[in-house]
Amino acid sequence: AVDDSRPAGTTVYALSLKGASDEAARELAKRENKSVGGVSLDDKDDVLASVLLDLSQNAALSASLEVGGDVIAELARIGKVHRRSVQTAGLIVLKAPDMPSILIETGFISNPAEEQRLKSKSHQRRVADAVLAGIRSYFYENAAPDTRIAMDARREPVRQVKHIIARGDTLSEIAQRYKVSTADIRRANKLSNNRIRVGQTLSIPIFVGS
Repeated sequence: AVDDSRPAGTTVYALSLKGASDEAARELAKRENKSVGGVSLDDKDDVLASVLLDLSQNAALSASLEVGGDVIAELARIGKVHRRSVQTAGLIVLKAPDMPSILIETGFISNPAEEQRLKSKSHQRRVADAVLAGIRSYFYENAAPDTRIAMDARREPVRQVKHIIARGDTLSEIAQRYKVSTADIRRANKLSNNRIRVGQTLSIPIFVGS
């Protein structure tokens, strides 16, 4: 909350690297296995350990910014977004050096109207669904080889159905309705993002088991 009652909307944060490396290194030193990204640092000198930590942290930050962008795109479909890009901050909860992470502020309880929405079970469900859709989009776009997601991305649909966008539709809700991923729909329609418009016709790929 803030003193001003006017701000509203969601904000997504990722780690700011400013001043983060030293603290991350101290946290890392507390771990019994002293490893980062699956690589043991026990037998590494301080310079090499620092380089490995920086590489891991930079990779984690890059992934955090990407998944944060996907989450913002979904949250923008269901309500106001306070910041339309991922913000960075040196928050301790984001400082795992080898794990992508984001922090989502779902609204401002200092804003009376938003406070009421945040208390609503239906709104909470829509926010949760949007966050899940954003995370799923990231994993489908960055699937590790030989995983189920990677195999799903390579599969061929058995048929296509047409869906005309109605007011209030979101890509994530349409994907859930047809039991496919938002990435599947984007690929089938050559969409670069999750933005859709009323009256637009989408081809929905239907797979075996959908």
